[in-house]
Amino acid sequence: MKFSELIRLLEQNDFQLFKEKGSVRYYRKAGLDKLIRVDYHGSREIPTGTCEAILKAAGLKGKEGK
Repeated sequence: MKFSELIRLLEQNDFQLFKEKGSVRYYRKAGLDKLIRVDYHGSREIPTGTCEAILKAAGLKGKEGK
């Protein structure tokens, strides 16, 4: 999965950009207490472990379409 695809997936699941500093973006969702941190790098592939950790933290594990 690419970073841009991950961002699209988060936004489709009601996450909104909370703040951005350089290439680091924080997303939040109403009803979820924690922020989801994404080190955004556009069209580059996300390392598998990093992708799984972000999806797990967001509660989207298994929804990535694979």
